[in-house]
Amino acid sequence: MPEPVSAHASIREMYEYVKGEGLESVFDRFQAQEPTRCPYCRRGIRCSLCSNGPCRITKKASRGVCGIEANAMAMREMLIRNILGTATYTFHANEVAETLAATAAGKTPFTITDSAKLTSAAQALGLGSFNDTRQLAQTFASAMQAELNRSRWEPSRFIQAYAPASRVKKWDSLGMLPAGPLQELMRDTSSCLTNVDADYVSLATKALRLSLACIYGAQVPLELGQDILFGTAKPHPFEVDLGVLDPDYVNILASGHEPFVGVALIDAAHTPQAQQKARAAGAKGLRIIGSIETGQELIQRLPQDEVFAGYVGNWLNQEMVLATGAVDVMATDMNCTVPTLGFYAECFGSRLVPVSELVRIEKGDQPIDYRPEKVAEQAQELIRRGVENFARRKANGKGRRPSQKRTAVVGFSAESILAALGGSLDPLLDVIKNGTVKGVVALVSCTTLGNGPQDSMTIGVAKELVKRDLLVLGMGCGVAGLQLGGLCSPEARNLAGPGLKAVCGQLGVPPVLSFGTCTDTGRVSLLVTAVANALGVDPSQLPVAVTAPEYMEQKATIDAIFALAFGLYTHVSPVPPVTGAPALVKFLTQDVEGLLGGKLAVEGDPVAAVDGIEAHILSKRKALGI
Repeated sequence: MPEPVSAHASIREMYEYVKGEGLESVFDRFQAQEPTRCPYCRRGIRCSLCSNGPCRITKKASRGVCGIEANAMAMREMLIRNILGTATYTFHANEVAETLAATAAGKTPFTITDSAKLTSAAQALGLGSFNDTRQLAQTFASAMQAELNRSRWEPSRFIQAYAPASRVKKWDSLGMLPAGPLQELMRDTSSCLTNVDADYVSLATKALRLSLACIYGAQVPLELGQDILFGTAKPHPFEVDLGVLDPDYVNILASGHEPFVGVALIDAAHTPQAQQKARAAGAKGLRIIGSIETGQELIQRLPQDEVFAGYVGNWLNQEMVLATGAVDVMATDMNCTVPTLGFYAECFGSRLVPVSELVRIEKGDQPIDYRPEKVAEQAQELIRRGVENFARRKANGKGRRPSQKRTAVVGFSAESILAALGGSLDPLLDVIKNGTVKGVVALVSCTTLGNGPQDSMTIGVAKELVKRDLLVLGMGCGVAGLQLGGLCSPEARNLAGPGLKAVCGQLGVPPVLSFGTCTDTGRVSLLVTAVANALGVDPSQLPVAVTAPEYMEQKATIDAIFALAFGLYTHVSPVPPVTGAPALVKFLTQDVEGLLGGKLAVEGDPVAAVDGIEAHILSKRKALGI
């Protein structure tokens, strides 16, 4: 295995410990797969959809048995991945709508935390005015669910309210204005069957249209809904890395991608009764710890205290987190639950509890599938299991707890950035216009071992960006890597170029702003829209770019396709599985720019990747005359 396995000292330490215990981890499994990786799969020219296959495109066989050629084969596989990502975001959006509706009906422990955002969203969507907040929340929830299943021929309230008018005009001219996510998912899934759509341009256009349905039909509504329920993010310090785990406490991890169970756990754990139960079991108390994207949703919105006590990192950390021997319950929702976690939980005296109907795992505990109306009692049951487990875990005695932890500044949002600028975008626009800050780059990424050690490419790209006076907005599992890597700490401004360093010092912010989860792709598009509107230009004309230095799974691919549709330069790494389809590669890296203004850039070296990003941003500055 190449060393180091991770950019983080805590994970390197835990890897050596786990290896010494004779346990296999994600790092070992990656290495074990390397000798058998299929070169046809890597290039996107292998298909096993029907019983005539598997088929491979070779010099001797230029088409599959059905007749499909390389470009359509690769694009169809890419569209299938985008369908999976959009379906997951849509599931999340529907859960938000159901939770908001149940909360409006008084059936959950949650409240309408940001009523001002609810009112502004209702006004933007033209939902009317209501004197009763709960009635308005119910109406917004109904609008969310109506959007999910909206007909293609019915105008979208969310696109009309939140997309740039110039982009809407462009999308309409190309026949790309979408239906709701459920309608697009049905149409696109049907298109991917054998002998249906074999035109790579048609399949690519469907992927682009699907991305618009995903962002404006699922991501933007779900983040608005979560802000309304749990509050809009505001900057605050938070401790991160494995050193936040104290084995003398009952520790329950909220892990996955949705905040509902995590918020209920934090509320329940703050009660004197819950803390007394933990102390009666011999613990110092009860703590809730954030993990992966669920953790990001929580730490962006809620302050750290003695009960909500830290954040451990992204999905590649999970086995190492359980191997600390400090976790009593890991409550996992939605995607990014490593299938081996049940074995690690058994070995180190923890309990792995699925809290979503989507998640089932070998050797996992009895599931507690989230239901809005039952979440208060579900949180109590998770606490009961954690307290009950404490003595068993302590008796187990296995594990190693690294000491590393640092403080990151988290909780940036469009609203908090605006507040830091004094309520107007003008200060940001001024420093961009005068070149103090050259531009803005959204880092929306997973974490993967496909292009090096965990988070190494992400940290390398971010360091290179800020060094060149490019402000970074971090989202997804990638921002967790940046938080643990120190890029979201105030002292990181010393890594920035002179212009960005001065701006960070003036505003008291890091050069990398912790902007949230992968669902915040929708939220950052709203910020870019506001900047474009303030300058009176289309988003494709802005000195703005997107980078996914370590994309991993299906939700990441639909986010990247949206960035292209939005008109942005989009860097990705590792190399997507399309290189066996030359016409498709040309379409994504060249032709799509003529249609939509965005283009795909593939580069595995952080310096070369940022060379491309900077050159693009400088060209946009020149075109704008700034």
